[in-house]
Amino acid sequence: MIIDFHVHVFSEKIRQNRSAFFPSEPAFKLLYDSPKSRLAGAEDTLRMMDEEGVDRSVIFGFPWQDADTFRRENDYIIETVRKYPDRFIGLACFDALNPSAADETERCLGAGMHGVGELAFYTSGIDERCISALDPVMALCRDHDRLILIHTNEPVGHQYPGKSPNTLAQIYRMIQTFPENKIVLAHWGGGIFFYNLLKREVKETLGNVWFDTAASPFLYDIDIYPMAGQMAGQEKILFGTDYPLLRPGRYFRDMDKSDLPSEERANICGENARKLLGL
Repeated sequence: MIIDFHVHVFSEKIRQNRSAFFPSEPAFKLLYDSPKSRLAGAEDTLRMMDEEGVDRSVIFGFPWQDADTFRRENDYIIETVRKYPDRFIGLACFDALNPSAADETERCLGAGMHGVGELAFYTSGIDERCISALDPVMALCRDHDRLILIHTNEPVGHQYPGKSPNTLAQIYRMIQTFPENKIVLAHWGGGIFFYNLLKREVKETLGNVWFDTAASPFLYDIDIYPMAGQMAGQEKILFGTDYPLLRPGRYFRDMDKSDLPSEERANICGENARKLLGL
């Protein structure tokens, strides 16, 4: 089974007139102002999955600031999952700093979503204010035994739209604050798993953390696959494409070149996600 753990899906209202949302959603404008930044709906994603041999996808929208917008987009995810229950798994997405974030979490989990994500703090990094805002959302996910997916990125290297000013210290502090939560860090967690090589503390702190591969072909050499497996544990790596940014085939070709053992590749491409999601 192949499971794509990181797929963005948008309703027709967003897809047909994205610029109408730019004035009130600066982060959305930052990432999607360019016409080259594609937006996909549920049917587009389903066709892609069939073409690429993907069995199931974890889908979510965008961390909208406006409550009406994130409720509507989360409803679209809920409706999509109900329409295609054997193909899609939904996460609730919103700006965690919105006062309605906890209520929306409870509403969406009650509607059958598997968790929350991809939550992102594109302009601030994951500072203390953001960690405090995450507290009620994390509590609900913990109480319902649901996962949470957080946007992270490497704190060095080239700049690109959506690269937040998060630091490894901020990511680590967030994980320490919520040790009982099942946390998935997008985009390889900014490379924080490297510090599993330390003799003290870090392995235990990252014990409830997984890492997705989203955007990897744009960010890392193919050696990331075997090296991350050694440092993070191959059972902690989740295949995610960030579709429609990239299609799965791009990742499969990189994995082919990296000479991953077939069992590790099967785990990364689906088995690890299946276990985490309880499918």
